[in-house]
Amino acid sequence: MFPKVPDYHKPNKPLVPTGLGVFYVMASSLYLFLLHLFLEGDTPAGINKALTLAVCILFGGFMGLLDDWMDLRWRYKAFFPLIAAIPLVALAYRLPYVRTAINLPIMGTVNFGIYYYLLLIPLIVTITTNTVNQLGGLNGLETVCPAIVLIGLMILSGRDAILLTVPLAVWLTLAFFNFKGKIFVGNTGSFAIGITLAAFAIISDLKWCLIISILPYIFNSSLILLNYFFFRAKANVQFDGVKLVSNHRRSLITLITYNRPMTERQVVVIISLLVALSTSVAVAVQWFCL
Repeated sequence: MFPKVPDYHKPNKPLVPTGLGVFYVMASSLYLFLLHLFLEGDTPAGINKALTLAVCILFGGFMGLLDDWMDLRWRYKAFFPLIAAIPLVALAYRLPYVRTAINLPIMGTVNFGIYYYLLLIPLIVTITTNTVNQLGGLNGLETVCPAIVLIGLMILSGRDAILLTVPLAVWLTLAFFNFKGKIFVGNTGSFAIGITLAAFAIISDLKWCLIISILPYIFNSSLILLNYFFFRAKANVQFDGVKLVSNHRRSLITLITYNRPMTERQVVVIISLLVALSTSVAVAVQWFCL
């Protein structure tokens, strides 16, 4: 039913079905449409959070599916999330509690005004979606880590947490089978979950929490891009049949395995702990400092 691809980090490279992230897209969208039908029928000023999140997830899934089919170059698909930011901009402009002023280190409080909607929201969506998509390739890595960030956002979101109840349950189910090496969610899943994180953070006004939570993602993407643009070198990890090892430091995975052989699960656990640490810091900052 689903196309199969080889798992390069397992002995004999077994074929594993990929693209199962479509179940997350379908289940989440259906759930959010039902929430919109029963809970958002009479919302003031047309503020439809569930509907907006559903549209974003659908677009993320479509974007990932298109990439799975056509294998698009990064120079093209990196800007796709800008389109998904349009419904978020429309919603945020209507929300009465959205703050266009942001506290920045050294600079203090900066009020971006209209540029918050036209610049910052598209930037957050684009960075989050692309960095989440770039940190993958190992069983469980592209599912467990986003789930940790998702849980952190839900803890702080109050009543908005209902938006992610079913999406989180479906994603955790996929994460369980992905971690065991039974399935891959594909770009369909990774793009959809990336846009989910960005959209929910904006809807719930938890932007700083999101930024701090995804610092390991941002670090990984920075390493990859800097090495590619300055040295035209790509990050590759070697598999000797049992463990992963690398002879360079061009990504978070290769940095961890640099001259230090580790099993796939050890690498996934270490990166998951890093994401859990950054998410815990984000929750603490949101509770006590913001």
